[in-house]
Amino acid sequence: MSSIKTLNPTTNQVEREFDEMSDQQIEIIISNADTAFKTWRKTSFPERTRLLQNVANILRTRKDELGKLCSIEMGKLHCEAVGEVELCADIFDYYANNGKQFLSDAPLETPQGKAFLTYEPIGVLLSVQPWNFPFYQITRSAAPNIMAGNTIVLKHASNVPQSAEIMEKIFTEAGAPKGVYTNLFVPGSKVSKLISDPKIKGVSLTGSEEAGSSFASMAGKYVKKSTLELGGSDAFIVLEDADLDEAVKTAAFGRLWNAGQVCISPKRILVMESVADKFIEKAKSIYENIIVGDPLDSKTQLAPLCSEKALQKVIKQVETTIQQGAKLILGGKRVERIGAFMYPTILTDIKKGMLAYSDEIFGPVLCIYAVKNIDEAIKIANDTDFGLGGTVFGTDIDKAVEVARQIDTGMVYINHVTGIAPELPFGGTKKSGYGREQSPAGIYEFVNEKLIRITTSKDSY
Repeated sequence: MSSIKTLNPTTNQVEREFDEMSDQQIEIIISNADTAFKTWRKTSFPERTRLLQNVANILRTRKDELGKLCSIEMGKLHCEAVGEVELCADIFDYYANNGKQFLSDAPLETPQGKAFLTYEPIGVLLSVQPWNFPFYQITRSAAPNIMAGNTIVLKHASNVPQSAEIMEKIFTEAGAPKGVYTNLFVPGSKVSKLISDPKIKGVSLTGSEEAGSSFASMAGKYVKKSTLELGGSDAFIVLEDADLDEAVKTAAFGRLWNAGQVCISPKRILVMESVADKFIEKAKSIYENIIVGDPLDSKTQLAPLCSEKALQKVIKQVETTIQQGAKLILGGKRVERIGAFMYPTILTDIKKGMLAYSDEIFGPVLCIYAVKNIDEAIKIANDTDFGLGGTVFGTDIDKAVEVARQIDTGMVYINHVTGIAPELPFGGTKKSGYGREQSPAGIYEFVNEKLIRITTSKDSY
């Protein structure tokens, strides 16, 4: 039986299955993408802009339908799913409206003659994306690179095949020439072979640390540019002058976003000892009243995890951490009903050496640390292999920024969980990966920054 299928985590029922593509089908798709690139790279900016704007318009028109598909495939709350689709439309519009400016020739100062940089597309890009944001993950990769003149072949997560299929259809409906954007129905085991194809010129992956290591090794072997966005263990530092009620609400609901299955979710809450007990009680009060249920029900606040396997992993991580000495304040177990549902959970008294201290928990688990001072908070925040995002909460903004500068991550938000916006760069440090998506930076990852130098007989060196 095919492993490429929609298994609804709310019902544990298979909704739809897809056949794995043959090697011959894959070769045809990559060849078509390569052929398309030779033409697409020559298209005018108005043509590229029109395509991206058309995609954005279709997304907005069909946002409820597409949101429902997210809910069915991986369990996302319908309101969150619709918001995701709207964000995708904004990202396509952002690059449609700004791509020409970003890719304009950039003059360079030189004492003799003239010089400038020109930005040229490099070819077919392989985009390997995860399930937790079925449309947003695609968009981050596709929008800037198609605007830049590259073509895309997508290998999406095998549990969101309908989202993968419909995105290709949206591009076709929007007027994309054949081969500019194409979906591949292949298992993860075939990714290495895809990277080795000489027609693939660049590769991008969002996924686990293990997948990223393997992916980067293959890209290095074949000397291909790569970008990685891997896991995160974001710290959420609550300073002494913070509005405690607002900090608790932001951290508690931020951790439940997408059922906790977010790389930039606030996974380690660092609170000063003087207010830690109050913080814990306030968080517990919120979580005790959370409505867990069907993601398509507007009253639901916490939807299922993406699969039974994911649920079992999170519960095991929580149980192991408790066995190692951490304190369970609330939750820690599955909801007794059909589907991959888990109660919102709070853990405290987590120490170095415990599983939750070092591992990323991809679920609705709020880990609260009581710290003596800001120095200890910064030390714990940086004591991780990950470096994706983070938050500092406080009313003294200068002090909050000072703390933010000392956190070793790619992003830090003040008085807000690590967020997403088309114009803001997204990416991390350490084992959270390398490269940036979104913002102007996102369009430069897979272009050739070519120097053109102009001299005359009068110029000398």
